Amino acid sequence: MTRLVNAPGDFSADAVRGLALAHARYVQQVHGGVVRSTASPAGQVSVVLGGGSGHYPAFAGWVGPGMAHGAVCGNVFASPSASQVESVVRAADNGGGVLIGFGNYAGDVLHFGQGAERLRAEGLDVRIVTVTDDIASGAPAEADLRRGIAGDLLVFKIAGAAAEAGLDLDDVERVARRANARTRSLGVAFGGCTLPGADHPLFEVATGTMAIGLGIHGEPGISEAPLGTAAEVADALLTGVLDEEPERGADGYHGRVAVLLNGLGATKYEELFVVYSRIAERLEELGLTIVEPEVGEHVTSLDMEGLSLTVTFLDDELERYWRAPVDTPAFRRGVVTDRPARSGVIRAAETAAVVPGSTESQELAGRLAVAIRAMAACAVENEAMLGDLDAIAGDGDHGQGMVLGTAAAASAAEEALAAGAGARTLLTRAGAAWSEGAGGTSGALWGAALTAMGNALSDSGGAAPDELAAGVRQGAEAILHLGGASTGDKTMVDALVPFVDTLAAARASGASLGDAWDGACTAAATAAEATSQIVARRGRARTHGEHSLGHPDPGATSFALLMAAVSRELGPAARVNGELT
Repeated sequence: MTRLVNAPGDFSADAVRGLALAHARYVQQVHGGVVRSTASPAGQVSVVLGGGSGHYPAFAGWVGPGMAHGAVCGNVFASPSASQVESVVRAADNGGGVLIGFGNYAGDVLHFGQGAERLRAEGLDVRIVTVTDDIASGAPAEADLRRGIAGDLLVFKIAGAAAEAGLDLDDVERVARRANARTRSLGVAFGGCTLPGADHPLFEVATGTMAIGLGIHGEPGISEAPLGTAAEVADALLTGVLDEEPERGADGYHGRVAVLLNGLGATKYEELFVVYSRIAERLEELGLTIVEPEVGEHVTSLDMEGLSLTVTFLDDELERYWRAPVDTPAFRRGVVTDRPARSGVIRAAETAAVVPGSTESQELAGRLAVAIRAMAACAVENEAMLGDLDAIAGDGDHGQGMVLGTAAAASAAEEALAAGAGARTLLTRAGAAWSEGAGGTSGALWGAALTAMGNALSDSGGAAPDELAAGVRQGAEAILHLGGASTGDKTMVDALVPFVDTLAAARASGASLGDAWDGACTAAATAAEATSQIVARRGRARTHGEHSLGHPDPGATSFALLMAAVSRELGPAARVNGELT
């Protein structure tokens, strides 16, 4: 259990701050994560890694000469926000372009992708490589859909060494993609991890059983099997990984492999060594040569009991970069020349001052701020339930993410309101804060929705009921475009689409905005409950198939709950005169 916590919502930020203080010779803290505290050669390609917290040493523990130039650190098991990505990339840039690397998870793809697009618009050459090493999360024909787990270490170590060797951005990207294509991982768990502040693990594994194909975000295994001896566990892991070994003698591969036996947080080093002894023996029997093996905790999942095996099938180039020296807080090899301290002070970007809106728009902004506060209170009230629902086939952090996102949005809305903001500015600032505060897929989607709704309104006037309804639809369209989900995929969209369609139909038939909203809430709640009969087809729950059957989708459930909270708060005003002013 993760016991040493101040406030659960501050756990990740507190951990990053402590890491930077403990390892000041390697890293310095910036908005969104850490960058090297030492100077890098001008024109060198920068490698920036990132993802959710809870996986140390990944990712901040890998920042230093020979590996990463920066790491973006999200909340526990949640992707960082796009603005955090932009901040760390700007601070890490050496003028040679930037390679961004992360595991293939929906929230990371959304936020890192948004950040990269904004940076490219500024003229910075940014490339993205996602790690897809987990064989349990997709068939070989769907390798690009697989998630990234402990293979992150090998792929990013090789990419960082390529940058250190002076390769240009095209070649660093090429090497990273080749390393990912040659890397395979499989993991097993004996017990789930516990989120900071929680009193029970995200999942449990029966005594004498192991969960096969777990994720590093606290997701349960895809299947279960009896727990055998250490040698039998080693054999099971090896069989899975080596099933995809390339042909020897083809494409530069001659049976030389990099091997990582990774502890997930609560499995002792001695246990790992017992397992590794069998792995080394079997690989030798199979005629494979191990190059610079790593045994230990490298990509953890808080206090999860379990381990994973990663193998990278090397060619000469990949082997050279895998062997190269590296010096970071948590990963060291060989001798790296001392680097001078970085000069200059890295400052966070300042937020532009609020331009006051008209009296009408400020009044509307006040009602919208009330609605966002109601959403924040609803998220707190339902945090545990949403987390438990998410843990069935996901990582269990949806309740926490909704609390963090709505709280950040409510705070930003209050600050904007105090500065005289109109409706447009209030919503766009609340949307940016939601995305920043929550991270993850839900943070990106809700942030985009509030921003899109704000862009549909104005700071110079109020809004008629149909204009507000149109703004809601614009927010929904932002979610549909950004997330790419459709009804029937078992996501928030299954409640969102009925809500928006019912709202529009009720308004068209003459209902007040309040009555139309109530009807839309009923439709969303019914649709959210109906997702219990759907097998998930997208997101982390996709890999757990039937596990999600019989349980409603957490995103659809939280959407219905938050819309109902808004109805309770704003319904009376909307029913009196059809306005939200």
